[in-house]
Formats: sequence, structure tokens, C-alpha cells
Amino acid sequence: MNFLAHIYLSFDNPEITLGNFFADHIRGNKYKHFPEKIQKGILLHREIDTFTDSHHIAKQSSKRLHKNYSHYSRVIVDIFYDHFLAKNWQDYSKVPLEEFVENFYDLLEDNYTILPLATQRMMPYMITDNWLLSYANLDGISKVLAGMNRRTKNKSKMNFAILDLEEHYSAFENEFTLFFEELITFSKQKFNSLCEE
Repeated sequence: MNFLAHIYLSFDNPEITLGNFFADHIRGNKYKHFPEKIQKGILLHREIDTFTDSHHIAKQSSKRLHKNYSHYSRVIVDIFYDHFLAKNWQDYSKVPLEEFVENFYDLLEDNYTILPLATQRMMPYMITDNWLLSYANLDGISKVLAGMNRRTKNKSKMNFAILDLEEHYSAFENEFTLFFEELITFSKQKFNSLCEE
């Protein structure tokens, strides 16, 4: 899953949110120096990714893109799914998306010194361009995909995936809705078990 989903699936726990958000910038077991709950957020992130990568619905979404985007398909699906989460946010949270996002940016700024270097570098762009809020519309997703394509030195052609999203919009949205319901249940169980340890 992409940024917004990982933040949402931290269930309003600030330290778990931080770990769950920046876990991709931590390799292997190089997380042991972080506070305990941030470590648990990193572990939760990894559990969510494993569940997502092996789930038949996420695989179905990915398969639709595989011919054109090969191994980048999973990354594209993560971005598509964040779009549907942002677009249908009122179905998942009583807190308006704008407020949720602002609270998260405040959390990052308050904890800047403990963020990994890669996260510190990314943060100003994320906040200035308001990535999380922009996921709710197709223009925002198009910019994200274009940015990802640039990072692959134009090898991935991910910028064209916006056309696939538009063409198969209902199918992707239906898959997201079914999958995310299961992911929430799974993540809540993992969150509870990690917090009990």
C-alpha cells in the first residue's frame, strides 16, 4: 500500500504512524534504535505489505497492468488504491481528509529530528505539493505517476498508467473496496497484537 493507507492503518497512534509511514526507508533490522512503538509501526508496515502482495484481489489489479508495466504493476496499484481511499475517505473516517492530512504533516514536523534522512529529504516536497490530499483527484495521481516514472529514468512508463486507471476505473475501485475491507481487519488485528507485546 502507499502512504495514505499506511498512515490510516496506524489507527491514530502517533508513534506507530511514524514507523508505518517511513518504514520503506529502513533496511532489514536497522530500526532497533528507534523508540519501541516506532519499531512496532515499522513491523506493522511490513505485515501490511506482505498481506497486500500475496492477496488475490491486489494480484488481480496488478495483473491488469502487468503487460504494460511488468514488475512496476504492484507499485502502480498501491498508488491507485490510495486514490480510492482518498476519494472515498468519508466512508472510512469521521475526520475530514484535509484535517487528517494536516495533523499528519504536523506530526512529521514535530518529529523531524528522528526521521530517516531519506524521509527528511522527501518531506518538504510532500508537504508543499500536498501529496496526500492530491491523491483524491486524477490530476494528483497523474503527477505522482509522472514523478515515479522520472525516478525510474523513464524506464517504467508509469506516467501512462493514468490511462489504464481511467479505462478500468470501476474495476479498480471495486477491487480496492473489497480488498481494503479485509486489509483493515487484518491490520487492526496486527496493530492490537503488536501493542499488547
